[in-house]
Amino acid sequence: MSFERPYEGLKVVDLSQGLAGPYCGMLMAQQGADVIKIEPQGGDWARLIGGVYGDHTAYSIVANMGKRALAVNLKAAPSGKIVDTLIADADVFIEGYRPGVAERLGYGWDRLHALNPGLIYISVSGFGQCGPMRDRPAMDPMLQAFSGFVAENTGTDGTPHHTPVSYFDMSTGLYAQQALAAALYARRDGAEGRKIEVSLLEAAASIQAVRLLSGFRSGPRRASTAPSGTFKTSDGHIQINIVRDREFETLCELLKLDDLWQNLSYRTIAGRLEHIDELNDHLRRITMRWKAAELSELLSSAGLQNEVVQTYRDLVNHPQAEAVGVFSWLQQAGANDPWPVPNIPGMPAFTPDDRLARSPMVGQHTRQILGELGYAPDQIDAFYAQGVVA
Repeated sequence: MSFERPYEGLKVVDLSQGLAGPYCGMLMAQQGADVIKIEPQGGDWARLIGGVYGDHTAYSIVANMGKRALAVNLKAAPSGKIVDTLIADADVFIEGYRPGVAERLGYGWDRLHALNPGLIYISVSGFGQCGPMRDRPAMDPMLQAFSGFVAENTGTDGTPHHTPVSYFDMSTGLYAQQALAAALYARRDGAEGRKIEVSLLEAAASIQAVRLLSGFRSGPRRASTAPSGTFKTSDGHIQINIVRDREFETLCELLKLDDLWQNLSYRTIAGRLEHIDELNDHLRRITMRWKAAELSELLSSAGLQNEVVQTYRDLVNHPQAEAVGVFSWLQQAGANDPWPVPNIPGMPAFTPDDRLARSPMVGQHTRQILGELGYAPDQIDAFYAQGVVA
């Protein structure tokens, strides 16, 4: 055990699929736990979303690095004993089925608690374990719509937009892992295992808490600074936020906006907010004359908040990202060149070729895990032949 790998010696059985539950398990693996990912013989469905490279997609890489993979047919009779043996001496169990499915498969809380009283049981769902929507399928885009996020994320045309970033899947995994960390700490004093329920719905509300409270009280989002927003330039876009009155004066000096500065109502933030549309329209006409990088350099030299709107490739290759060590370049099976995987904040950077920096292929460790459970080579061969494992 160490500060870098505090969960060494802990065993996690991860029966979840997708991103939320598996991401929680991946964080445990990075902190030293032995995380065994159990998935169908055809693989976790996250291996099939987006660009597919062998057994991997961006989803499966981010969610499973550092785990060991066991592919098993849960409907085949011998599989129950295999999985039960793993769970019997595990510290943590993670499932991500719709409510009631884990129970039907034989992996509900009551039975597993009886099998292993010290087990911490993490149940990840979409809309929660009860209520009229408990049985609905719920991937991240659905929660974006349901939680108010899409309504808030409007473009200049006023149309609500979904975002391709999996905010709520990832935040659900983070909330699950922090609750799990607290439960493991409590268990050190002899506390029994417990069931922890986490849903995408709760995570979506919590991660939006500041804007949610403001929106509930004040209604639709309104600008809090002016001029502010995303402005088109001659070769791209730039984000500009002018907050203090002194900053507006500086902006007018830099861009020679004497006509705006002469308008006394613009010299206070309250007055600028009252005329934000006029100010933004005026600034748009100015920024169109500039290249984004040149305008950004000018504004930055005066300490004004701005950033050129970048692509992901721009971010990955930016000197600031390199200086901070935001990414590690990691080779994964199925792709010819490495992936720029973000390092986890507050944890050691991924080391290329290290076990923790690799996401397993479907069933990659099946034979190894079965051997550790005491099955003889001929028994394992028979399981393969019978389609029990893969």
